[in-house]
Amino acid sequence: MASVGKHIRRLRSTCGMTQEALAEKLFVTRQAVSAWETGLSLS
Repeated sequence: MASVGKHIRRLRSTCGMTQEALAEKLFVTRQAVSAWETGLSLS
């Protein structure tokens, strides 16, 4: 799952978005985005 997190982080960074900005667009918390990027959770 770490590769999914790396992909999310790379795409987010390429778009110049913060975790907070991505979280707002996806209607989740910043902590959820962080968990995805670190491979802790994808739910």
